Amino acid sequence: MAHFEQSEAYRREELIRIIERSVEKLTLQELEALYYDMSTRSYIND
Repeated sequence: MAHFEQSEAYRREELIRIIERSVEKLTLQELEALYYDMSTRSYIND
């Protein structure tokens, strides 16, 4: 069970790194659109 949890944690960290690199490349308009989409889906709770 511990191995599965480690693999899951590793995959989660890997996905976060990929998403962070992708977000850094977005334009302001793309970031605003992403923010709007995520906030309307309640992924962002300001």
